Amino acid sequence: MTLSVTGVSAPAKRFLATLLPIALLSAPLPLLAQPAGSGGAGEPPYDQLPLEDIQTFAEVFERIKRAYVEEVDDSTLLRNAMRGMLSELDPHSAYLDEEEYQSLRESTQGEFGGIGIEVGTENGQLMVITPIDDTPASRAGLLSRDIIVAIDGTPTDSMSLQEAVTLMRGEPGTDLRISILRSGEDSPREFTLTREIIRSESVKHELLEPGYGYLRVSQFQSRTPEQAREALERMGREQPLEGLILDLRNNPGGVLQAAVGIADLFLDEGLIVYTEGRLSDTEMSFSASPNTPAADVPLVVLINGGSASAAEIVAGALQDQRRGVIMGTDSFGKGSVQQIMPLGNGEGLKLTTALYYTPNGRSIQAQGIEPDVDVVRGRLEVAESRREIREADLEGHLSSQQAPRDRQEMAERLLNDYQLSEALNLLKALNVVDRQRR
Repeated sequence: MTLSVTGVSAPAKRFLATLLPIALLSAPLPLLAQPAGSGGAGEPPYDQLPLEDIQTFAEVFERIKRAYVEEVDDSTLLRNAMRGMLSELDPHSAYLDEEEYQSLRESTQGEFGGIGIEVGTENGQLMVITPIDDTPASRAGLLSRDIIVAIDGTPTDSMSLQEAVTLMRGEPGTDLRISILRSGEDSPREFTLTREIIRSESVKHELLEPGYGYLRVSQFQSRTPEQAREALERMGREQPLEGLILDLRNNPGGVLQAAVGIADLFLDEGLIVYTEGRLSDTEMSFSASPNTPAADVPLVVLINGGSASAAEIVAGALQDQRRGVIMGTDSFGKGSVQQIMPLGNGEGLKLTTALYYTPNGRSIQAQGIEPDVDVVRGRLEVAESRREIREADLEGHLSSQQAPRDRQEMAERLLNDYQLSEALNLLKALNVVDRQRR
């Protein structure tokens, strides 16, 4: 193969002569292998690189080296080029240096120093996907879709997602200042948060009323299905569950297999999720197993704009299988699969390799899950008015021959959470209808 290098300087020619064999040697790696059956008319094989573009790259490289206001070493320029190559693909692909790669590994293990938010980018803006339960971010009142305009005084408009994550993480006990622009507000809000070790317990549960359970899954970790199964068993010990609320609001996702395991707790057959990508090893399919502890319990699933990725897989599977009622607001719409690929120099890639699909073939990506029942977040307010006089208040009233009916006071969380209260009301209504049909 002969490459013309006319029109560029001698340094650029030397760089090009070095770059070309490296690029050609990299092409046959298994990750870049051409899938069988692809390569239609007019589509060049993977080992035929766009030589004119490589020549232009070399020229740009040389001009930066020669004319940029400050001297920049070759390694920095090449890493910046790789970062740009990945960041321009989609918001979730990234080149990770050694520190960033180690930080990502720590976060997937469930423990790191930070403020407890999952972030992403939309239209070039750094945005809160969701605050993690019981962390500085959630206690301070950060909300899904808050836009982060500055971190410790540094504007985020030209900041990569990984740079933002690195800035927000740090030693526990240290402070972090962030500026938030919230929808409908004209000026940013300032928050000063103290970093903590973020150890997220992914499953919580309680009985809202006798027979009506509440299962909160805040993210999907490897042990989440096992913990959820134990929670269901504990809630059903005194009496069988008459209804269950599965709360996936502000759940940023996590491990794919954990999402499959949670859906499998409520489905005894059928497809849960499948993925499709360009390479055969990115195509996966997961189905429910017959060993299902809660296959017949009436179910309401709560989602919102902070429900993303694996949370959307669960909601989509239960919705498509008509297993439960999805309630709340539209989910986030992150339906892509990222693989973490280590490099030989201790650094790594986070690369989008496939898309999720619900059992009915719906793509979650940039679409999200639309609830069956739209309920916006709010707060119940108890009206302050003079209580009406009832028969029992009259002096000398006749007593009932039956024992007084027990009235359990509404849990404090129901007073503060309109969506949860409506989910409980819906479960009760479903049971009334079911009894009438018998």
